[in-house]
Amino acid sequence: MSDSKFEALRRSLDELDARIAELRRLVQNGQESYEGELRQLEQKAEDLAREICSDLTSWDKVTLARHEKRPHSSDYIRAVFDDFVELHGDRRFGDDNAVITGLAFLEGRPVAVIGQEKGRTAGERHKRNVGMSRPEGYRKTMRLMQLAARMKRPIITLIDTPGADPLEESEGRGICEAIAANQRDMFSLPVPITCAIIGEGGSGGAIGIGVGDRLLMMEHAYYSVITPEACAAILWRDASLREEAARALKLTAQDAMELGVIDTIVPEPVGGAHRNPQAACANLKLALREAVAALVGILPEQLIEQRYEKFRRMGAPEDLAES
Repeated sequence: MSDSKFEALRRSLDELDARIAELRRLVQNGQESYEGELRQLEQKAEDLAREICSDLTSWDKVTLARHEKRPHSSDYIRAVFDDFVELHGDRRFGDDNAVITGLAFLEGRPVAVIGQEKGRTAGERHKRNVGMSRPEGYRKTMRLMQLAARMKRPIITLIDTPGADPLEESEGRGICEAIAANQRDMFSLPVPITCAIIGEGGSGGAIGIGVGDRLLMMEHAYYSVITPEACAAILWRDASLREEAARALKLTAQDAMELGVIDTIVPEPVGGAHRNPQAACANLKLALREAVAALVGILPEQLIEQRYEKFRRMGAPEDLAES
């Protein structure tokens, strides 16, 4: 659907959801007279959400991936994992709050968890740099991955970033080298790696923690070498052509699945993960559990070989990919 129509419908749905949340609080507090209106609005919201999702463009998906109420890595870490213990710093420069790293349990299985975090309030977004990691962030993640390898723990990464930090200070501290080194070293880690794109999967910022044995992607996330706005600005010198760029970039989960870039699309609640974060977390937990369980029995040398071959096949002509 057109960008203007999608935005109008999305705003209407957000307003409905806000009213529904208010009515639920009233009913839970004993004001049962609102139950009828609540049921009517719930049905209306469900119908509107289905209408919206029946005709989503690539740009619509980007908009949903960026929704302000969409679950972030911190939300998934709280809901999916148990006994999470955060670890800080890269032992070379400092700590990077754009990425959360630590040890946890996934239904009793010890794992290492890495999640890019945008923050919600203005203060949090400033602290987290809107999920755009600096060099020390990538070095922090590799420090945890190497610790996980020594502890023989599977690694899980949650990707949600518009891209790596592009500013001069990060360039001066070696952001490109840090991302490249992460990609190189992830190929040789002898433990299972599962990567999940939960929102924005932007450019090197995403691939810096995205080399995995299994790549999962939330239904309305996106994965792209560049943001649509930046692509349009570079190719056509007009950032307003973002919709055309989004379509050309083949950045949706469905595109990525068809191209063989990802292994699994994780379903979202009707209308997007922000409408029912609990259900979104439950869906991701199930997908992560299945992905990790399928990998833990594979010998380390086989894991490394299969991981290498997996990425070598991406983008190859069909006849070569099958050989």
